[in-house]
Amino acid sequence: MRLLLTISRIFVGFLFIFSGLIKANDPSGLSYKMQEFFEIWHFDFLNSYTLAFSILMITFEIIAGVAVLIGWQFRLFSWLLFLLIIFFTFLTGYAVLSGKIKECGCFGDCIKLTSGQSFTKDLILFVLIGFLLVKRDQVKSFLSPLFSIIVLLLVTIGSFAIQNYVLEHLPLFDCLPYKKGVDIQEKMQIPAGAIQDSTVINFIYLKNKVEVEFDSENFPDDFNDSTYTFVKRYDKVVREGNAVPTIKDFVIMTSAGVDTTQLILNDPREMLVMFVRKVSDDDVSDWIESLKSIVEFSKSNERPFIVITPVYDEFIKMNKKNGIDIPVYKGDLVAVKTAARSNPTLYKIQQGVIINKWGRADLLNAIK
Repeated sequence: MRLLLTISRIFVGFLFIFSGLIKANDPSGLSYKMQEFFEIWHFDFLNSYTLAFSILMITFEIIAGVAVLIGWQFRLFSWLLFLLIIFFTFLTGYAVLSGKIKECGCFGDCIKLTSGQSFTKDLILFVLIGFLLVKRDQVKSFLSPLFSIIVLLLVTIGSFAIQNYVLEHLPLFDCLPYKKGVDIQEKMQIPAGAIQDSTVINFIYLKNKVEVEFDSENFPDDFNDSTYTFVKRYDKVVREGNAVPTIKDFVIMTSAGVDTTQLILNDPREMLVMFVRKVSDDDVSDWIESLKSIVEFSKSNERPFIVITPVYDEFIKMNKKNGIDIPVYKGDLVAVKTAARSNPTLYKIQQGVIINKWGRADLLNAIK
């Protein structure tokens, strides 16, 4: 039993540390996943706080994993982990049962798990953490209280430092579709050999003021009865395929709504493309001078430079306020969120191929 307890502690501790570190590489990704849940539950008012929630949750995962490994305050952390795994199991279970969330983001974008795989993982952890909770009085820390506190303090500082770094720069490990060397146009295509969704045609008719639904292979025996009134038909997915492009919703529109995606991606010149998720006075003050320098560089070197943003009107107002003249295009919010993990993110692109990219703190590196 002692051996089983030790193995369980090591497994749970390392898994939480690993999970936390993977997500710390890209806290914005977990933030967006939270927003996905909140939008489904109509908790949109919490969207402004998801990044803070993400950072705190990631930090707690890492701290809890280390605390379990060293055995510090084990009674407290066994309870905290048990409550946390109940919450995680609820989320992944909801994702499985509702079908509204395809990936739960348990290991970020670097290790993608389906909602079913995540739910299975959480059920296993539920059992293991429950076992640790029952045996909590048998676990003693092998470090002195002072040294344990020092270790956890360093872990906390390190966790916040990593997340702050990647938010200012970019993820240390780029697991997103828009990584260096990627041909955007190629990734916008459905992969060769992909399996299409399997669908059946379903019909909805009204009979005696009641809606009746059936597919094309199972018409009612009395269908020729004139009491059936057509309502609609639709394609119902009975088996999902994997015919989905890696890059979706990448569309570049002018202010007038003209699609210029292919025109820009086929441009043979080397160009700079800045993705901007949001515009606010506090945020812009950190990078407005860098933007001005890049604009000046692009004009003096005849290097094309454009901005793609879902907040077109706000960005135009900011340009006028700061005397900036630069082509601005509209982009899909989800696509820009994926492309700009640091706000803003600057890309060097040639004929749709990503040559390099820089986060907010490194924007001027693009013109050195």
